Amino acid sequence: MKLGVNIDHIATLRNARQGKEPSLVEAAKVALLEDILALTMHLREDRRHIKDKDLYDVKELGAKINLEMAATKEIQKIALDLMPYSVCIVPERRQEITTEGGLDVEGQKEYLKEFIKPLKEKGILVSMFIDADENQVKASKYINADYIEMHTGKFSLAFEKGDYNKELEKLKAASSLAQSLGLKVNAGHGLNYENVYLMKEIKGICELNIGHSIISKAVFTGLQKAIKEMLLLIK
Repeated sequence: MKLGVNIDHIATLRNARQGKEPSLVEAAKVALLEDILALTMHLREDRRHIKDKDLYDVKELGAKINLEMAATKEIQKIALDLMPYSVCIVPERRQEITTEGGLDVEGQKEYLKEFIKPLKEKGILVSMFIDADENQVKASKYINADYIEMHTGKFSLAFEKGDYNKELEKLKAASSLAQSLGLKVNAGHGLNYENVYLMKEIKGICELNIGHSIISKAVFTGLQKAIKEMLLLIK
């Protein structure tokens, strides 16, 4: 498994004072010192953390960017100009603090099939951020996505309560189905230093995208050390 480091929360902290600190570019430079696959950045419609300029500044470092985005024409246009390594299509609700669940690919599969065509034609890898649900996996295959990213929020909450086996089995089943259909599999949301080891039980996961836990630990240890520790846990 590879690690994608989500740096959105650094931008959230910066934006709290509407200043320049902490620098997203400096954070990206530190992260890129380690053996990570990509930097994940969510460009929300309301720009609550990542700004358009952040994407281009980080890309200038030579970073692979995994752009999390809603399926809107505005953000699609930016993605086609930015040319990130990959995009992950996520649901987006303006009032949510963080992404609350997976995308309903099944319910909008015809729209999404057309929406991702220009991205794929440019060679951008396309992932669907979905719950571990059979119908959502099959719909992701139907629209010609390259990856699914399994939303691990329910698993993470169940882990905190000490009864996570049911949710873990759902993730295993969804991953197995996706791979049997020719989709590659990533996972993320709520993963931390206590529960991430269980992702090794899910065969074939390519990438884990983790942000909040790493940035939280970095407050006390520094960003590079926090990333190093997470890499040791997943490798």
